[in-house]
Amino acid sequence: MLSIQNDVAVIAINNPPVNSLGHALREQIVQEIQIAQSDPAVLGIVLVGNEKLFSAGSDVTEFGTDLQFREPILRTVISTVEDCQKPVVAAIAGIALGGGLELALACHGRVALASARIGFPEVNLGLIPGSGGTQRLPRLVGP
Repeated sequence: MLSIQNDVAVIAINNPPVNSLGHALREQIVQEIQIAQSDPAVLGIVLVGNEKLFSAGSDVTEFGTDLQFREPILRTVISTVEDCQKPVVAAIAGIALGGGLELALACHGRVALASARIGFPEVNLGLIPGSGGTQRLPRLVGP
């Protein structure tokens, strides 16, 4: 849900119970970034979750369905964030896991509470994060 506060567009990631990045939410994020980018009154964009979590990543209920691969896929959302001409900042409270962390890493900046927890739990299942997170994370924090 997009709200404009002064000269900042705030995009709320809201897909209970874990703010999973299902097709509808991916589509919403892309549309709202495009709206904010085209609004000359907006100087920056902030992606927020709620106090317990930013996003727990992919929507596992969409695995094996056509929604999993319907545009915009997560890589498209990430490209939209990275290519945005206005700064996009992830405000992380609580948990950012998997695709949620990949989305945060794609932002131009990140702020997090000291209590925030981030990670790629899919690696425990032998899966590689699929949207560039393994490249972005070391570039941001170093080897």
